[in-house]
Amino acid sequence: MLLAGVQIRDALVLELAILLRRGNFAETADTLEGAVAALQPLVALTISDRVAILNVLDNPPAGLEDLRATLLAEHVGRGDVA
Repeated sequence: MLLAGVQIRDALVLELAILLRRGNFAETADTLEGAVAALQPLVALTISDRVAILNVLDNPPAGLEDLRATLLAEHVGRGDVA
């Protein structure tokens, strides 16, 4: 599945959904789980989704480092981070 332009295996997307639920970002977790269940090849993430994912990927599991780096670069590019 393509998230923010980064190819992520479905198993890792589901692992990310678990992290999001633990971080109280159930809406974003639902979006990702629904996309996996529907076999969607890509997910259009809202800015809120991107921020939620960044919040739970302070220390990303193996395979999600590129997603975190991409989202962080976008976040900084928008001027959301000093």
